[in-house]
Amino acid sequence: MRTLRSVAKGAMLTASLCLSMGGPASAQTARITKLTDVVFGTLSSTTSDISAAQNVCVYVQTLSNKYNIRATGSGTAGAFTLAGVGAPMPYEVQWAASSNQSTGTTLTAGTALTGQSTVTIDQTCSVLITSTASLIIMLRATALGQATAGAYSGTLTLVVAPE
Repeated sequence: MRTLRSVAKGAMLTASLCLSMGGPASAQTARITKLTDVVFGTLSSTTSDISAAQNVCVYVQTLSNKYNIRATGSGTAGAFTLAGVGAPMPYEVQWAASSNQSTGTTLTAGTALTGQSTVTIDQTCSVLITSTASLIIMLRATALGQATAGAYSGTLTLVVAPE
């Protein structure tokens, strides 16, 4: 479990988000690798947004190298929320079709972001290109400020499909 501490509240707030790839059918012609659980560090305040970005590898087996990405959370109706001791804590998911990005296009739960492009011909980005996209998770200050101290966790499922 990754830890998120709220010094301003004087109580411990922990949050973890497990990432997974969904859909065995999509795995035959499209693949996401290099996903890791989201890590949130120690916070000195809940008055600022915090984010965690990671580089991932997206491979699609098409001539155009085009794909779409769809994300669903473990909240009600696939919402991007972390379950915990209080009300569910919302988070934001952003996607950028290039590496080393700290912001991207905000995803809507269950809705595919279309027209993305990848540059790798290697399914795991282990030759020449080490990553092709960025996944950014945001905890907004408004959500952090309203959170009840305690542990929060959730799962985010990403599905990539060729176009």
